[in-house]
Amino acid sequence: MITRLLKTNLLNRLNDHKAIIVLGPRQCGKTTLVTDLLSEINQKILVWNGDDFSVRSLLKEPSLPALYAEIGDARYLFIDEAQRIENIGLALKLIIDRYKDIKIIATGSSAFELANRLSEPMTGRKWEFTLLPFSFKEMADAHGLMTEKGLLSHRLVYGYYPEVVTHPADQVQILKQLVNSYLYKDILIWERILKPEKLERLVQALAFQVGHEVSYHELGKLTGLDNQTVERYIDLLEKAFIVFRLSSLSRNLRNELKKSRKIYFFDNGLRNAIINSFNPITLRNDTGALWENFMVSERYKLITLSEFYCNRYFWRTTAQQEIDYIEEANGIMTAYEFKFNPNETPKHARSFLNAYPGSEIKVINRENFIEFLGVY
Repeated sequence: MITRLLKTNLLNRLNDHKAIIVLGPRQCGKTTLVTDLLSEINQKILVWNGDDFSVRSLLKEPSLPALYAEIGDARYLFIDEAQRIENIGLALKLIIDRYKDIKIIATGSSAFELANRLSEPMTGRKWEFTLLPFSFKEMADAHGLMTEKGLLSHRLVYGYYPEVVTHPADQVQILKQLVNSYLYKDILIWERILKPEKLERLVQALAFQVGHEVSYHELGKLTGLDNQTVERYIDLLEKAFIVFRLSSLSRNLRNELKKSRKIYFFDNGLRNAIINSFNPITLRNDTGALWENFMVSERYKLITLSEFYCNRYFWRTTAQQEIDYIEEANGIMTAYEFKFNPNETPKHARSFLNAYPGSEIKVINRENFIEFLGVY
């Protein structure tokens, strides 16, 4: 089994009374992670699943006598697929407030379903974590750095979803199934979107624009949606852990783009499945975009799991000067340019350094990227 780095974070939170909430995309290994965590505990564990009608009925309008009868002397309560349970926040609050000796761990497949239901009732009563597909660091720890570096070109195309990694012979079919069966499921169910084909066209348009500044107006023209609907759909896609946004840095120059954004996918394989493109790196014309998406998404995973806090941006001017990615921490900016080819150099480094004195620029290529992804 591949050890998830999030496991250490969860172990550190097992000994207090707050609930542990693990969010993340479907099929990313949340149930496997929690099951592995609880297998090391020598105490009574109760497992409930939100897909079970009896569990949903019990927690929809919970009563103390019914809860006492079901929970008994259990010390750990694991609720899987918690987003399926109506009033889950109120139910968990009741259990936490009345059962001082029980630890709750709940998982859910998307932030807009579960987090919103937990926000008010669970204030001050939960630790919230995000689990994403495997990371480069997790795979290097599991299989060795040299092995994982050797698979880099493969990962750029097929990504890190657990089932894709563990069943490479079926990777294309698995990714297509993810797109066809799971990708839009939460959004379509909970937001009652009437024209899913426009949502699919929007996701395809985003996939083709990875690494580039996106315009809601242009996306609207491509998909037949108005600007407000485009922005709402992208917000939903972000909360379902399909994409995430990066805003532009704008502080010094009048010609800096002030309200721009880039949109990345959490997984390269998912992105390629959306546009049905699995050609090897040597036969592709989007290698630069894949490299940038891989680096930014892997860095996102690393930051999410660490105690390193930073603001993240990209930089672009009306004169087409651009820096791919910037982190600002403790008042210091570090800028990164992503070049798959080690012989490429950044074009606009001097312009950025002139605009932001005291900052630093690093070029991340396929020969020097491992430290950037937390492997030393």
